[in-house]
Amino acid sequence: SVLSRYENQITILSDYLEEFPETDEPVWILGRQHHLKADKSKLLLDVSARLWFTYRRKFSPIGGTGPSSDAGWGCMLRCGQMMLAQALICRHLGRDWQWEKHKKQPEEYHRILRCFLDRKDCCYSIHQMAQMGVGEGKSIGEWFGPNTVAQVLKKLALFDEWNSLAVYVSMDNTVVIEDIKKMCWSPPQSSSAAHSSTHLHRSALGRNKNTAGFCAGWKPLLLIIPLRLGINHINPVYIDAFKECFKMPQSLGALGGKPNNAYYFIGFLGNELIYLDPHTTQSFVDSEENGTVDDQSFHCQQAPHRMKIMNLDPSVALGFFCKEECDFDNWCSLVQKEILKQQSLRMFELVQKHPPHWPPFIPPTKPEVTTTGAELIESTDKLFELEEEFEILSV
Repeated sequence: SVLSRYENQITILSDYLEEFPETDEPVWILGRQHHLKADKSKLLLDVSARLWFTYRRKFSPIGGTGPSSDAGWGCMLRCGQMMLAQALICRHLGRDWQWEKHKKQPEEYHRILRCFLDRKDCCYSIHQMAQMGVGEGKSIGEWFGPNTVAQVLKKLALFDEWNSLAVYVSMDNTVVIEDIKKMCWSPPQSSSAAHSSTHLHRSALGRNKNTAGFCAGWKPLLLIIPLRLGINHINPVYIDAFKECFKMPQSLGALGGKPNNAYYFIGFLGNELIYLDPHTTQSFVDSEENGTVDDQSFHCQQAPHRMKIMNLDPSVALGFFCKEECDFDNWCSLVQKEILKQQSLRMFELVQKHPPHWPPFIPPTKPEVTTTGAELIESTDKLFELEEEFEILSV
């Protein structure tokens, strides 16, 4: 009954979106500075280029018998999708790539978008995320927090060979440089092991067969730092450091919002945070026969929402993307200079060595068989068919 109440709801918020004020203060959006008086249109173009994921309805039921809409419960999952999509855009198209309505886009763009379509065989779909959340103790249809969605993305990324991301989610407000470098420089999976498991997971990878995941070298890093910036309200001592994070060139923004209301924060103006809001219900969109996606509903083409930083719930997750090792080294320097040295009460710690009292760090690897979480093969029957094919081929 709760879900059905949202099925026909077009938007939770009013249609009126407040325009940006006339001000000399700079606006920061994901590591880029904009000046409203000089060129507001560039700022709005930068915002509209971000992939915008909202509630959807009329997709195939999750798990076969579950909900066919995520309205009312999927907002944090959608925010997690937006943060990850921004990392993939930076990885394949670059931070300065711009989207324009009706303009032909590169194949990589459509391939990124296909990763997030609301289908069980797309690697970062609402289906995959909701079902992987079961392994994190969340029932399908239950609201996620920032840390839970970070853990889900970390697990799903293990099956995504095309993007080949190393996803590091910090523990106990501590980022360990040694562990990240160990994970990003981990040796590639052996070809025989890759061959034996690839056929099991091909559908969940959005049919993106690519050997990029098996190449030696630095794996692009998605760094997520879940934080608690206060008890019931954000502690004002953290505000300056929190804003500094949006200035970093590696910034992917932040996940957070208010209790049971998640937003994707992409920047700030003064003491107001700028965010993309997933609380709009749109109809399911599938890819065309040629693989392109009608993408009009995946970009917010109006001025984004703003909220006062002090109204932010203290539970947040910061995101950063480091395509190369030098990007990560630069991020570490910026953290030391702009966040740690100037803070009496630190937002998080950055340490060189793995803490000796912690369990040993083992870089995560793709499991051979998944028995909980996301459904990575269409059915047991399909698995048997594939096994029979391989037996015939081997004979």
